Amino acid sequence: MITMPARKPRRSAAATRRTPLLLDRAAAKRQLADDTYDVLVIGGGITGAYAVLDAASRGLRAALIEKDDFASGTSSKSSKMVHGGLRYIEQGNVNLVRHSLLERHRFRKNAPHLVHRLPFLFPILEKEGIFDARLAKGFEGLLWTYDLVGGWRIGKLHQRLTVPEVLAQAPTLRAENLQGGLMYFDARTDDARLVLTIVRTAAALGATVLNGAKAEGLLMQSGKVAGARVDVDGDSVDIRARAVVNATGVWTDELDAKAVDGHRPQVRPAKGVHIVVPWDKVRINCTVTVPIPGRARRATCTRWGNSVVLGTTDEDYQGSPDDVHCTRQEMDFLLEGANTAFEGKLTPDDVVGSIGGLRPLVGGKEGATLDMRRDHHISIGRTGMVTVTGGKLTTSRHMGELVIDKVMTVLGRKGRSRTTDLPLLGGAGYDAEAVAASGGIAAHLGERFGTEARFVGDLIQEDPTLAEPIVAGLAYTKAEVVYAARAELARSVDDVLSRRMRARLFARDASADAAGAVGAILGRELNLTEAEVERSVSDYLAAVRHEKSVLLEGAAA
Repeated sequence: MITMPARKPRRSAAATRRTPLLLDRAAAKRQLADDTYDVLVIGGGITGAYAVLDAASRGLRAALIEKDDFASGTSSKSSKMVHGGLRYIEQGNVNLVRHSLLERHRFRKNAPHLVHRLPFLFPILEKEGIFDARLAKGFEGLLWTYDLVGGWRIGKLHQRLTVPEVLAQAPTLRAENLQGGLMYFDARTDDARLVLTIVRTAAALGATVLNGAKAEGLLMQSGKVAGARVDVDGDSVDIRARAVVNATGVWTDELDAKAVDGHRPQVRPAKGVHIVVPWDKVRINCTVTVPIPGRARRATCTRWGNSVVLGTTDEDYQGSPDDVHCTRQEMDFLLEGANTAFEGKLTPDDVVGSIGGLRPLVGGKEGATLDMRRDHHISIGRTGMVTVTGGKLTTSRHMGELVIDKVMTVLGRKGRSRTTDLPLLGGAGYDAEAVAASGGIAAHLGERFGTEARFVGDLIQEDPTLAEPIVAGLAYTKAEVVYAARAELARSVDDVLSRRMRARLFARDASADAAGAVGAILGRELNLTEAEVERSVSDYLAAVRHEKSVLLEGAAA
């Protein structure tokens, strides 16, 4: 599509900053204690993030608190896909697919530095595949439906591939039963960085945002929720607000129970896991969907730089939502699928990282979680608290809009959402192809920070030693640790290595080796004591050991 030159500056240019947005933890804490807000959003995942952004964009005095770190729950452990969902067409939920594809388009327009087009390949196999040549004809009809209801907006329609074309995309795919393939197009994102960028965009519009702030109770006035009592760094802070939003995902029932006696649980957690292996063990250039022998489910294998991410399972979960990891059984399940589909032999020793997360599905205990609908549910309780559950990452912008529509009802005010065309920080004026063509550190920073990459570059210009890599084998730099402390509210080694960077997922052991260096930088930037730095480092190392012990069933780390 050709865009004519603008005669006036585009409205989106207002999202481009001349100076970096620096977030001050102490200042945010004082604001939360001193101000009265129109709306307080509790929960710093993707839904809460877009809710506070929508509120701030309407001119509301808005605040967001998160008990751990932004995206530390489900929103850093998703499939990282921004998609319509072929499975939802199979379930007959075409409206969800149509709407999801529209929201995917908006994400790619508003956050072009974070949401990228990704090809998906379905091999057609003579036997032991997801479908054979006969079923492929029916599946192609499903792909046509997908394209027509909105898939076309990504700029490509699905394609039929010959055997050589399939093997060009996936050269290690077993070829003995291969008859061709089908390819369609969706998008992916670094989910944790997307959430953080949404939160920072809200802060740029005046919202107060803070992680490490746990809601211990709700403030009540005349039978209505009027804020929350929050633990921040060991201090108790009362945050006063005219409306409160519960956007805590799988912890929703826990917070709702604080507002209403006898609350009936409505969230059904469903566990999903992913593991990461080196790319040279699989060698694919897209996402390949493969069958699991004897199972109804499919596994997906997605290239991510020099790694491949394998996922996902979808099972009921009964344990603690605060301690979710990939187990040995789940890892073996995914390795079995990959080893059946690809030449070579992946073993547990090849797994360099893993994540386990919970989807907050809405519904009863009947039926398989895989078959449950992903629609969201938003309600106003009798105490006036707005609760949002369900949904998916792709539709988070619209969910945030609908949540604040409910908040406006509680407030008795009017005002429309402005997030449909609102660029996220770093998105306005970003040219993905030009940045990719530049290569090197510029491309690396561009795909993480967009046009705000220049602020990280300024740190390197001031101190060239900050260009040095912080984690062996990965492109992340020391400058990004400094920026995380100054501009992204990073408090700990885990905040940096697990979410500001994805080093723990893509290079678990190498990230552990880098923990001391990260802790030293944070200590200087945040004026931490030696004991605080040591505790942050040791906590991270202990978390990595625990992750590995669950993954390998107690084997020594």
